[in-house]
Amino acid sequence: MSRYGLDNLPYGVFSEPGGSRRLGVRLGSRVVDLSPLGGLLAQPSLTPLLAAGRARWTAARAAVIGFAASAPGIPLTGVTLHLPFEVADYTDFYSSQWHALNVGEILRPDAPGLPPHWRHLPIGYHGRSSTVVVSGTPVARPAGQLGRGVFGPSRRLDVEAEVGFVVGTPGRRIPTSAFADHVFGVVLVNDWSARDIQAWEYRPLGPFLAKSFATSVSPWVVPLEALATIDAPVQDPPPLDYLLPAGPGFDLRLSVDWNGTRVTNPPFASMYWTAAQQLAHLTVNGATVRTGDLYASGTVSGPSRDEVGSFLELTRNGTEPVKLADGSLRGFLLDGDTVTIGGTAPGAGSNLIGLGEVTGTVVA
Repeated sequence: MSRYGLDNLPYGVFSEPGGSRRLGVRLGSRVVDLSPLGGLLAQPSLTPLLAAGRARWTAARAAVIGFAASAPGIPLTGVTLHLPFEVADYTDFYSSQWHALNVGEILRPDAPGLPPHWRHLPIGYHGRSSTVVVSGTPVARPAGQLGRGVFGPSRRLDVEAEVGFVVGTPGRRIPTSAFADHVFGVVLVNDWSARDIQAWEYRPLGPFLAKSFATSVSPWVVPLEALATIDAPVQDPPPLDYLLPAGPGFDLRLSVDWNGTRVTNPPFASMYWTAAQQLAHLTVNGATVRTGDLYASGTVSGPSRDEVGSFLELTRNGTEPVKLADGSLRGFLLDGDTVTIGGTAPGAGSNLIGLGEVTGTVVA
């Protein structure tokens, strides 16, 4: 079975030249048009299916697998891929212990590696859904305050390789045990970050303009049913009751290419807080999630230098540039640079499945 075989079938929205948008699934290097199935699968967006709930998701997946096995496909080279669902709200977390430790060591060498509350709750912030864009959308270099009395385009533009979770069924005060009843599937996320703007603005309230200018997502939503699960990480101290049970972990394996050069392979299995705990924490105060809400894991980083999910970590804040295949050295992103985040995962069977890719090119 291929990485985009019948055991995967991620959902996306596509159009052919001069045609309207349709819902489809990826099968190999083709997209299978689902409109002949009618109903929720004949819509121009994944949003109506997201709103239908877990029972309908399961029934739709069974129908899609049966249909795609013999349906003709359209070459991906002949279609345009679009944002697969209408993003309602966007939240980003900070759930990799390795990333948090690396950032603390680089930016705050005289302070404790982790904030004192980091192991007690999933830290996050609310982002801007209106600037979530689909893979392939050019990313304009942001401008802002870079320091006292200094305004201009960011000189330290960075990426963050993340995994996003797509909410289907609305809810509030969602227990960790109900994670799969509310989350439809996953996408890959690039949380573009202007490190110089961030350094000047983030104390005391945290990320703002350094993050809100663009967040890129992959065009394919992989349903939870396609993913194998692993045990959640050991958490010390034990979380509060509303964060238990921790919920499943996922052995997703990411990759980051910089102008075609593979520079790092972040392991999602190393994340400290689970997606179920993030959703529970997000809603425990009475906040609601809506159909189409997207929440991201935060930067995925592992213990070694070739497993980090940001160029801040990879290049030690630009002080140790990396050499790309063309011989050039990079500390942070230059105009014209292209970054592609890809991913694979063990499927619910024994096969390795594809998570798609999210690509963006920086423009002036």
